Amino acid sequence: MANAEREERPERPAESDGTAHLFRALGKQIKVLRERAGLSQRELGLATHCGEDLVSAVERGVRTPQPDFLERVDQVLDAGGVLVAAAGEVREALARSRTRHPDWFRDFARTEAESLALHEYSNQAVPGLLQTEDYARAVFTRRRPLLNEETVEKRVADRLARQSIFERWPAPTFSFVLEEAVLQRPIGGRPVHMNQLRQLHHVGQMRTVELQVMPTEREEHPSMDGPFTLLTPKGRGEVAYTEVQGHARLITAPDEVRVVNERYGIMRAQALTPRESLTLIEKMLGER
Repeated sequence: MANAEREERPERPAESDGTAHLFRALGKQIKVLRERAGLSQRELGLATHCGEDLVSAVERGVRTPQPDFLERVDQVLDAGGVLVAAAGEVREALARSRTRHPDWFRDFARTEAESLALHEYSNQAVPGLLQTEDYARAVFTRRRPLLNEETVEKRVADRLARQSIFERWPAPTFSFVLEEAVLQRPIGGRPVHMNQLRQLHHVGQMRTVELQVMPTEREEHPSMDGPFTLLTPKGRGEVAYTEVQGHARLITAPDEVRVVNERYGIMRAQALTPRESLTLIEKMLGER
């Protein structure tokens, strides 16, 4: 979630143990090997059962190359075990490195990364986990107060890095309820907006994800208090996360979490079904 990270406290840099440099170096190696093999990013994505956007992000060092991804790419690109040899270091780096997000957001990011289930309601913008790179950049570029270019790029990279949760297996249970207005708001301009709709359509077809749209015409709504996320951390009870005007709150009290859960359940019943939601997105894309 977290569509607009606040700036009230200065950020602490990620643990300076070379982790980011390791990921960037691996990305460059993958790019060289891919080009040597004569494959496009799309072709490599198809051959390794992932998206072109993921390949691009890994090569640019803005997405963490997961060990299983390295193993598949090594085989497809006939790298002779060069990438597989780095898988152990990547696992260690992922285990050691602290989250790169601002201090106030770290508890949520840590909980999100280890969750067995994630359910999110959004009424203003596409949730961070579902954003394209260009959409995320548009969100951070236009937020107020303005961020400098370095901070914008770091925020974009951090947001894309969170999306590696979709590559976990066994996969967490995902569901999203988006207000119809979220799909209609052309953040970043028409090309960015259309690509974002295509991304939503792609994610909505994943068998681990339930994506639903809440029509604007609904006369009743159980949650007028704003967006939220429900998480089920491994070995712990469900928690809720809210963020309003930059003020974040991780809710752990069972009674309060139950209220949020009930609201979400009612919203899912009122929203379009996942199939109806995909059809609506297809109409917005001009594909129906």
